[in-house]
Amino acid sequence: MKQDMEINGLPAHSGISRRSFINRATAVSALPVLAGSGRALGANDRIGIGMIGCGGRSNSHIKAIQWLKDNNRKVEVTAVCDTYRPRMQKAADFTKAKSYMDHRELLKDPNVDAVCIATPDHIHGYQAIDAMLAGKDVYCEKPVTHWRQFELIKRLAAEVKKTGRVFQLGTQGMSDGAWHQMKKLVQDGLIGQPIHAECGYFRVGDWGERGMPVDDPNVKPGPDLNWEAFLGDSRKRPFDVSRYFRWRMYEDYAGGPVTDLFPHSLTPVLFILGVKMPSLVAATGGKWRYQEREIPDTFNMLIDYPEKITVSVMGTQGNDYPATGSRGAGQRIPVIRGWEGTLTVVGKDIVFTPAEGSKAKAQKFAIERNEELIGFWERFLECCRSKNQETYSTAELAYHTQTALIMGMMASRAGKTARFDAAQQKILL
Repeated sequence: MKQDMEINGLPAHSGISRRSFINRATAVSALPVLAGSGRALGANDRIGIGMIGCGGRSNSHIKAIQWLKDNNRKVEVTAVCDTYRPRMQKAADFTKAKSYMDHRELLKDPNVDAVCIATPDHIHGYQAIDAMLAGKDVYCEKPVTHWRQFELIKRLAAEVKKTGRVFQLGTQGMSDGAWHQMKKLVQDGLIGQPIHAECGYFRVGDWGERGMPVDDPNVKPGPDLNWEAFLGDSRKRPFDVSRYFRWRMYEDYAGGPVTDLFPHSLTPVLFILGVKMPSLVAATGGKWRYQEREIPDTFNMLIDYPEKITVSVMGTQGNDYPATGSRGAGQRIPVIRGWEGTLTVVGKDIVFTPAEGSKAKAQKFAIERNEELIGFWERFLECCRSKNQETYSTAELAYHTQTALIMGMMASRAGKTARFDAAQQKILL
């Protein structure tokens, strides 16, 4: 993993252009938030962003927003929130924004027009719904929910439609023009009937001390650390400093490659193909290298769709060679196969290779734009102003992608094939 750098004492990832459950769920959002429709934003109005979560990924977003502000874009971080006060205070000192320990208090701030959610996976969905009900637009880090929260992602997708709020998932690779061009080529019939696709993600990282450092090994819950808010709807446990700071190692809060990395790989493939809910998912993998963690470090999935298309997703955190090349660190370049030919990316071009027996000719298409976090943020801000819900990574696309990933995790854990019942809108094992 890349080392973080400092921004005025605030750590941030380098490179702007880098890419009973229901009852307990209700209890998580028991305190009311301020309901409202949000203020109308004009072309010249500043958009106030509330940062919910002030860890490493949030700091990358703060850096991007600060760059936009410094380059005459009308946007500013107006509030920050974290369950750990020292982390929150660093972000507040850098941004000069108001600070809150409770995201529901941040949502009452009239200077917050939209939120950026960069908290542990199992809290995303609740905070996103709270934000929309409070009249705020939402940029939410991936994955949109935890792997055990299928009902929550269904609810979130419904709330986006009901409230009309703008939603963008933090799969910043969707700013890459390659995927939008490839979608158009598939729609135009270049590859014929799609039949198979492959993608994946390969990196080295155990999510231990090197990837998620413990800020203070002696810290205890209290006024400076809200352990209960961190736990959310997960099982109640005594405070554990490793679980709090290195939460990606534990299945209560994360899922490993399938939910942390595969959203980057699978989202563009489903976008290109235009498929929605899978018919079945099979998965294999486990802890092949890092034994300290609870979640897999290696994961492989086969996803069948009712359109008679199979998608293969492979990955490990034990080796960073991306097999067929990379468009993003460790991200395997998608291969989209149809009856008439295949699309993939080679260098700066989309490459079409005819299938055996096809009368089509080989072609290359120059990629119009690269992945860029700044451009991804600009798209979100434009949508906030226009109330256009067609962000680069919509809630509907997140719903379909996350359903397949949830099915993969459930199938792997149960040692069975997961099936989707379209009539009942349920996952079956």
